[in-house]
Amino acid sequence: MKPFFRSVRLAWQFRGRLLLSLGTAIVAAVLWSVIFLAVHPCMKILSGVRSLADSVEADIEQVEKQAASHRAKIDKLKQERDAALTSATRDDIDNRISQFHWKVRHDDLMIWRLRLLQRFYIRCLPEDRFKTLVVLLAGVLSIIAIKGVFEFAQESLVGSVTNLTLYRLRNQFFRNVLRLDLQSFYQAGSHDLTARFTNDAETLAAGLKTLFGKVVAEPLKALGCIVIACTVSWQLTLLFLVLVPLGVLVMGRVGRLMKRASKRVLERMSNIFKLLQETFHGIRIVKAFTQEAFVRRQFLKATREYYRRAMRVIQIEALAGPVIEIMGIAGVMISVLIGAYLVLSGQTDIWGIRLTRYPLDHETLVLHYTLLAAIADPIRKLSSVYTKLQAAAAAAERIFAGIDRRPALARLAGADRLPTHEKEIAFRQVTFGYEADRPILQEIELTVPFGQVVAVVGPNGSGKTTLLNLLPRFFDPQQGSILIDGVDLRSGSLRSLRRQIAMVTQDTVLFDDTIHANIAFGLKHATREQIEAAAKKAYAHEFIDKLPHGFETNTGELGRALSGGERQRIALARAILRDPRILILDEFTSQIDADSEAKIHQALVEFMRGRTTFVITHRLNSLEISDRIVVLEGGRIDSVGKHHELLAKSAVYRRLTEAFSMRAAA
Repeated sequence: MKPFFRSVRLAWQFRGRLLLSLGTAIVAAVLWSVIFLAVHPCMKILSGVRSLADSVEADIEQVEKQAASHRAKIDKLKQERDAALTSATRDDIDNRISQFHWKVRHDDLMIWRLRLLQRFYIRCLPEDRFKTLVVLLAGVLSIIAIKGVFEFAQESLVGSVTNLTLYRLRNQFFRNVLRLDLQSFYQAGSHDLTARFTNDAETLAAGLKTLFGKVVAEPLKALGCIVIACTVSWQLTLLFLVLVPLGVLVMGRVGRLMKRASKRVLERMSNIFKLLQETFHGIRIVKAFTQEAFVRRQFLKATREYYRRAMRVIQIEALAGPVIEIMGIAGVMISVLIGAYLVLSGQTDIWGIRLTRYPLDHETLVLHYTLLAAIADPIRKLSSVYTKLQAAAAAAERIFAGIDRRPALARLAGADRLPTHEKEIAFRQVTFGYEADRPILQEIELTVPFGQVVAVVGPNGSGKTTLLNLLPRFFDPQQGSILIDGVDLRSGSLRSLRRQIAMVTQDTVLFDDTIHANIAFGLKHATREQIEAAAKKAYAHEFIDKLPHGFETNTGELGRALSGGERQRIALARAILRDPRILILDEFTSQIDADSEAKIHQALVEFMRGRTTFVITHRLNSLEISDRIVVLEGGRIDSVGKHHELLAKSAVYRRLTEAFSMRAAA
């Protein structure tokens, strides 16, 4: 439950609203309890022939006679005490006198209450019994309406606290996810993160709403009714409440089962998110390979498993209600049966145990029964509270596990800004692998002077993209170091490093926004003129100007409203707008036609001046703009040089050029 309590502490930031909701809940509980006081006068009206005023007057006379009788007994006991011969007898009589004094004080208090009721309440009622009943019921209805206003206020305040807490929690979670390195992010999985942001967060919100809502309001209602029931007979009320500890034990057992079951349900929902995400993102492959039936069976299996787990949760929750209800009704029945015996026999005790001060009438018994039923109703509603709190606790564990996850990249507190790159980039004995025992790169030794264009080539799986992913510190090498102008990347701040870098990748990423916004993503607060200039340098303005809405055209989800070549030119414009010191181009012309590629090469020749550029490519014509070529083979540098030098000394490079020539001829 510790993660759940962390969310409660987060909600405590809005303590003003919580305290106000507590105040409204208290008022609503008092009004709820007061409603049932109308039962006694209504029963008096329906069961007798006298008006309420006459009934109260008769009750006053009866209590006054009783008080006079008690005083007479006190006087008699005083005479007996004076005549007593032994001290033990006098002490016994003194104890009896004290008891009768207590009864007299209680009688005087009862008379005061009845006269207060007579003065401020009974005199306002009509003499006619039916009209009195109408007034009483109208008063009850008015109190219910007022209670409804306070309950609405409490629900609104609790809802605002819950949603504000969820707002803070989601943003805190999202901020932490953005801080994760790529390896940690991939290990978490986007589908699982999505499930935690949506389904888990809603489950936690339901638990918080229950905690601040039902857990506060329902016990207050029960407490109000208990207080009034105790004024009738605290002994009979206690008989009803003896089953409460047993109910708490039952709910504890049910709650533990609920927490485990809820955690499994949340995990199954994460699997459904995963399947949906993979299917929707790969829908073209699904259709192209006619695998609709296969993914449909996968989805059916996942949803069936979710159904099984969800039904387990429903059955546990459904079991709690009847168990608590049976225990509540059993308590009411025991108390009512004993009360009925006292009414029918006219006694105040049973088996020598005094249960009431005075003999009960049937109106008072009905009032007590009604109050017990009113106590049982909130307790019944609380039967599902513990299960919901346990489900919320399971969700909180998953959410805070994501919030507490720390990036694998070491971030030095107060790290200095890296200097603006103007000398060289050096890879010193760099070794890296996504798994420690399977290195992708081994002992990479390379120095690139500032302003140089370096092409990185090699067969598939040789580590080209992995090598350049180390430069913006998407990952850190297990051995060795990468230096910019002699400063280790790990000793400087990530932000100062990445602000000097722009990337254009083979898998172009565009956001579901306008073309203007996608280009401006490279440099926030860029002017319209800067954005259009960058588009022209990337030869994107040619197709943008032909679109109906120009730069305000929406690119669609993942940029699917545009062709592959158009997406890559927008991505290149985004990089140009950033004006980086280090430019990384990963197969940046893979989806561009030959004519556009020639124009982009011409623009890049101008743009690459005054910045260090790394190019990953399989195309020979892309190598023409490079100053040096680095050939990778099996995660190691095979050779470094210019095109004609590598043809002479590198068998790997010759194979690559021959393969490209064969593809070009075909």
